[in-house]
Amino acid sequence: MIKLMKTTFALFTALTLASAAFAVEIGKPAPDFTATDINGKTVKLSDYKGKIVVLESYNSDCPFCNNQYKTGAMQELQSDLASKGVVWLLVNSVNPNNSSHRTPDQAKKEMADKKIIATAWIDDNSGAVGHLYGMKTTPHMFVVDKTGTLVYDGAIDNKPDPMHDPRTARNYVREAMDALIAGKPVPVAQTKPYGCGVKYAN
Repeated sequence: MIKLMKTTFALFTALTLASAAFAVEIGKPAPDFTATDINGKTVKLSDYKGKIVVLESYNSDCPFCNNQYKTGAMQELQSDLASKGVVWLLVNSVNPNNSSHRTPDQAKKEMADKKIIATAWIDDNSGAVGHLYGMKTTPHMFVVDKTGTLVYDGAIDNKPDPMHDPRTARNYVREAMDALIAGKPVPVAQTKPYGCGVKYAN
């Protein structure tokens, strides 16, 4: 009986982990969510249906994430995509007890200082959006097409080095955007994200 219970528990655990691993799936509808940005505004993914949306898991204290911003590479990409009508949602899932957490006022200052060009900075200190999408690292990027379908999940580029110049890397998000805007299939739909682990509360 005990052996049967252990086997059942092990199977349940495996299924739970498998389910979590596939929280989002390429080619399927991106999970909708309701969140609050640093200005207290409600943000819903479904409000942007008909537009291409980028989600970025963010923590500027992470060297990998910081490198994208200190070089200006991420802001250049944000600016280019904003000019093409793309929605960019920054998702900060750092829990309030971590030193990397930003209050709304701190986030507003950081956004201005770093010249971040995002449609909204989502204060996801509960980790709800991060867990929903299975955000593992900072950065971890997701691209949603105009129909609300997830078309990219993974790393920002192909150089997992916090010291490299991002402009010399193959940028998967830019490639996905170019393809979508041209009406073509995304060339690389999924890669392994790299960076620092997201500082969830649990």
